[in-house]
Amino acid sequence: MRTDDKKNDQASPIAHDGGNDPQQGLTGTTRRSLLQSAVLFAMFSGGGIGLTACGGGGGGGHGGGFGGGMGGGRPPDGSASVFKHGIASGDPLSDRVMLWTRVTASAPGTINVEWEVASDEGFGIIVARGTTSTGPERDYTVKVDAFGLQPASTYFYRFAMGSDRSPVGRTKTLPVGGVSQAKLAVVSCSNFPSGYFNVYAEIAKRGDIDLVLHLGDYIYEFGRVGYASQLAIAIDRVSDPDHELLTLADYRLRHAQYRTDNDLRALHARLPMIVVWDDHDVADNAWLGGAENHDEGTEGSFAARRAAAVQAFHEWLPTRLPDPANPLRIYRSFDFGTLASMHMLDTRLVGRDKQVTLSQYLAGEASAPTRQLLGQPQVDWLSGRMAASPCTWQVLGQQVLMMRMHIPVSIATNFSLEALTEYLAALALPESARSESQRALIAQQKVPYNLDAWDGYPAARDAVLAMARNQGKNLISLAGDTHNAWAGNLTDPSGQRVGVEFGTSSVSSPGFERALPLIASDLLADAFKRTVDDLRYAETSKRGYAVLTLTTGEARCEYIEISTVFSRDYSVRLAATLRVLPGASNLQVLVA
Repeated sequence: MRTDDKKNDQASPIAHDGGNDPQQGLTGTTRRSLLQSAVLFAMFSGGGIGLTACGGGGGGGHGGGFGGGMGGGRPPDGSASVFKHGIASGDPLSDRVMLWTRVTASAPGTINVEWEVASDEGFGIIVARGTTSTGPERDYTVKVDAFGLQPASTYFYRFAMGSDRSPVGRTKTLPVGGVSQAKLAVVSCSNFPSGYFNVYAEIAKRGDIDLVLHLGDYIYEFGRVGYASQLAIAIDRVSDPDHELLTLADYRLRHAQYRTDNDLRALHARLPMIVVWDDHDVADNAWLGGAENHDEGTEGSFAARRAAAVQAFHEWLPTRLPDPANPLRIYRSFDFGTLASMHMLDTRLVGRDKQVTLSQYLAGEASAPTRQLLGQPQVDWLSGRMAASPCTWQVLGQQVLMMRMHIPVSIATNFSLEALTEYLAALALPESARSESQRALIAQQKVPYNLDAWDGYPAARDAVLAMARNQGKNLISLAGDTHNAWAGNLTDPSGQRVGVEFGTSSVSSPGFERALPLIASDLLADAFKRTVDDLRYAETSKRGYAVLTLTTGEARCEYIEISTVFSRDYSVRLAATLRVLPGASNLQVLVA
């Protein structure tokens, strides 16, 4: 069960005026502002969402477009600038980093853009500069691989076109040799109409993060009344275009809308990002040959849609292509000296077989030894990269949960408060005190709660875990996708611990609090921990992010929660701190 399943979670349209706002009266109040006020009042007074006035945001940006937040669909601050979509950096190596911006052209044609990198914010010491061109064939986006830089160094960069200058960005290169620490912010699932990007705002404020990992669903493909869009009008974040994304123009327009968000632009300007795609960057529940949210009979070729989504993704994000001739290949590695190798995987588009249904799983179809999630070329690449790495930690940056998340079939087929409490009541009793029906409940088969994850591809998972075990590696999997926070142990079929997994919550997409509103979040989280053998931590109702701090002595994961995504006023809390120690006899999630 996925908390973003389109078939089971169709959004209900909010009544609204589909045309232009009427003229303001003497009070200066429009129908739209009345609707916004009414809905937000209901959310914050009757919905139990507290306002603590210590979070993100306010109106326009700070310091040339940094920080702050604004209500979504309007043009960003400084929209007269040709660089109104901001700047970004990503895919850092020890001697180079990708730089990105976009030019808002006054007329079609080829445009020359200057760029420069400095070791100081005042640009007194320029270390790299150049001129590049862009045009309509790449949607006027600019990507530069700035090389000749020093390891583990902070740099500042900017672009210029004529007298127009972009905001100043800050970036950092990767280290070499012995490294004492690396600290990464891990995010996933940023759905524009679902709420404000307060998570991005918080990360951008921090001064202790080296880079950001985005594990997919950077954008969502749904239309105006699509998934989790009920409050989009009230918070001024209605999706653009208003229909489901199908063409290159559609995907480009949606990426452009995301760049109207000040918090997203502030995050990109402050920190380098390493990103991979997931299904919603193309279409819901995508696999190698199609997607649940794609009908070739009415929507045309899936391959054409995928190519359009991938092109726009690479245009609008600071990715470095491992193989320029094959933009579908996004899997790549990054080394933090001898401390950690991070392997960014594609579990979605290049090798995934079609998802099985629960009935097919029960019939054994998911266990076929040839069933693929990564595809053999990616498996071979990962094996070679891990084998060659001398690093203390091997980190997988990937999309979907890898740990075994099996729950009783009675709950999987009827995820209700009644089914859950019935099973937990039986579990709480000693075996001698259980009735025959309760014994049957405890003895029943367990099945994956989400067949779109690695659980639907057990042979593929076992192959990766065997690879790490046989090579003697300290394995950490990072996952997104579910909109909930999880942590647990990675075990092979014999139950031997091979590594750990830290799954991050979402930036704005709702979790189980929306999918299962009748089940209290504390009860649900506890039920998952009591029924899933390898699970050690669960938080199923809060938006947030994870911070992974790597040292030679431990890997530590902090789960940060944001109180709300429906207001610019929010509070932040450290929800949990977990850790894992290196060594084959360790490799389990511990409370820090």
